[in-house]
Amino acid sequence: MKISIAFAGLVIALLPTAVAQADTADDCHVGAYRLTDGRVIDISPSDPNPLRWRAFNGETGALRKNADGTWTSTFGWTGRPDGKTVSFSDCATGDMRFAGTSGHRIDFDVAETAFESNGTMLVGRLILPKGIAAVPIVVLIHGSEDNSAMRFHQLQRLLPAEGVGTFVYDKRGTGASGGSYTQDFDLLANDAVAAMREARRLAGARAGRVGYQGGSEGGWVAPLAANRAPVDFVIVSFGLAVNVLQEDQEELALEMRLKGHTPEETAKALEVAHAAEAVAESRFTTGFAEFDAVRAKYKSEPWYKDVHGNFTYMLLPLTDAQLHGDLPIKKMVAATPFRYDPMPTLHASTTPQLWILGAEDLEAPSAETSKRIKLLIGEGRPFTLAVYPGAEHGMTEFEIGPDGERVSTRYAQDYFAMMRDFARDGRLHGTYGKSTITRGKAN
Repeated sequence: MKISIAFAGLVIALLPTAVAQADTADDCHVGAYRLTDGRVIDISPSDPNPLRWRAFNGETGALRKNADGTWTSTFGWTGRPDGKTVSFSDCATGDMRFAGTSGHRIDFDVAETAFESNGTMLVGRLILPKGIAAVPIVVLIHGSEDNSAMRFHQLQRLLPAEGVGTFVYDKRGTGASGGSYTQDFDLLANDAVAAMREARRLAGARAGRVGYQGGSEGGWVAPLAANRAPVDFVIVSFGLAVNVLQEDQEELALEMRLKGHTPEETAKALEVAHAAEAVAESRFTTGFAEFDAVRAKYKSEPWYKDVHGNFTYMLLPLTDAQLHGDLPIKKMVAATPFRYDPMPTLHASTTPQLWILGAEDLEAPSAETSKRIKLLIGEGRPFTLAVYPGAEHGMTEFEIGPDGERVSTRYAQDYFAMMRDFARDGRLHGTYGKSTITRGKAN
């Protein structure tokens, strides 16, 4: 994915991550395949390309269909050819050929379901490795995106291909689930608990260790859910241990530093951010005069064009009439808990947690969160922290394009394996790619 700095933890992530439906003619190719050399390749719907492949080692590429029925791959999200060609047999056969190596679609035990949470019907899917043995199950809590997790969440097949079951569900107001989209962490945590209970019910005797994996916004939701009903583990990917307003401020300050601005200029930029945040936090009811004043004060400064943050930049160009008008963002932030402090929840947790962060995450800056998780580890909490150098939001590595934008190239090495091992064993083993791991006493 080409990374633009967006409110990925919350509101603005809805805009760039809204995903068009893939070409339905090719939906039958979607699935996990095991190659004859043992590698696992997952094929999923994608946008703007019909399909995307992901290897369990983190390599990935987009697929475009050729006139002869084969598919050409491009490197990561760069759009550059990577020399790989993919072909599929008829869908009933389930064979593929990936870059010269044959493979076959993996069969899973799959159960589709609908379940109720807080008066709303949600839809979900349990995916287990074939067999009768008990297996760990990861309940997938997706982030602030408004697409269907059941359609697009890549972990739903990658983990079962490695012996770990998954339960994926469309959160309220997305996909086939009922209700209205919300960023109410409290309500979303209740939904996650309901999903976990449904996963246990469906799995029956096959349910081994059961826990959550939450990415981005899911990093606020998963620990809340774990404190409400017992689970065996929590995995947080590129999440935050700070509140929503602090996320905006941390991103803005990091961006200003990376663009070479002085501490004094950053302080002024944060003054702009505080005024924008006040308007958003008021649900667009107050703070307009103060916001107008600070914009007028600094708009001619050379650094002003670089003021961004997670959502501050969205408000900067809006006129007073627009701020008072019917903005889509108003509905999105209606239930956002801007000052929710995750630390009391984390302090109260007795559930083993794995936090996986990218050191170069602009959308959810990881420095303060990493510091806080290390403090919890130092206090004897059963937490493990893994930080990947060179990794961005989404745990992807990236390159810088000609326009100065980050362009993702692959997932961090062993990121998927790290989640598999923690779900399966409750701890990590040895090294995982380039990550630096801080282990708690129990690990």
